[in-house]
Amino acid sequence: MDIESLKKQAAYQALEHVQSGMKLGLGSGSTATYFIQALGEKLRAGELKDIVGVPSSKRSETLAKELGIPLEELSPLGVDVAIDGMDEVDPQLNAIKGLGGAQTREKIVASSAKLFILIGDETKTVQQLGEKAPIPVEVVPFGYQATVAKLAALGTRPEQRMGTEKGKAGNEPFMTDNGNYIFHCFVTPPIDAENLATEMANIPGVLEHGLFLNMAKIAYVATSKEVLKLEVP
Repeated sequence: MDIESLKKQAAYQALEHVQSGMKLGLGSGSTATYFIQALGEKLRAGELKDIVGVPSSKRSETLAKELGIPLEELSPLGVDVAIDGMDEVDPQLNAIKGLGGAQTREKIVASSAKLFILIGDETKTVQQLGEKAPIPVEVVPFGYQATVAKLAALGTRPEQRMGTEKGKAGNEPFMTDNGNYIFHCFVTPPIDAENLATEMANIPGVLEHGLFLNMAKIAYVATSKEVLKLEVP
């Protein structure tokens, strides 16, 4: 079974947590796209009603509008459920997210949710964060070289993301929906993720990092045999 089919299976499994009348955080990236498409199908079929979505990127917003999913700004009340993909997830459901370039808005939405659910395929699972994916860090353009030097001083290896879309090379720096740069900070496991997250967040010029720690309660991971439901207490 190909990876895209696995992503779709995980996305569809997460729909069991969606009920009519809910406000949903809509994630970004390829796996979240399958969830948004599945949600649109349920609404068109009348199987779900009175759903309102809060998108975490302009791309997700555009897709949701095309599918007729009602949208609104994130309110102080947050959302009932946020569902999003991951670039890595460990056994405690700590994750690295943001290789699509939207981790700041993703984290804002996810942190507002009563329930945050990760979805993805088995290639995203790791024993320790940093085994496969770098940590994306959103950096304000002003003084960015000084900011990146401080990221490197933490023991990371920052590389600026270039191009316009994931997987597409380019000569210009990638710009987030917020008008900032992304630096992929490579690390060598094992890392103290909690400490690194705090140190990154304390650097002036860092808007947000892609370490999503102690946030997800459930993850659906699709394998070639089944979709696993992973939970933390």
